[in-house]
Amino acid sequence: MLPPELPPLPALTRAEAEFIDSYLEVVDLLGQINPARSTHTYGALRAAQALVGRAGALKEALTLMHTRGESEVHAATLAGALRVLDGERRARRVTMPPASMP
Repeated sequence: MLPPELPPLPALTRAEAEFIDSYLEVVDLLGQINPARSTHTYGALRAAQALVGRAGALKEALTLMHTRGESEVHAATLAGALRVLDGERRARRVTMPPASMP
């Protein structure tokens, strides 16, 4: 049996797609660095080193949007893209894990 088909991504400009991709990469790295969820310093260190480059890519995507006159972030459209790309699950790794029950 095939897995359910994902909904299509909303129509995005190239800069918006770069923005979303870079944002999710930063979120993934922050999730790996999160001291409440990480287990090894080496993995967190590697993620922190990579974060510098991905933050630069995120800045470049936003700069490109601004330069092209895309002065507004269409939050509903971009949120739809984040949902299709599993952004909710990925962002949960940045938060605190639930407290264990005594």
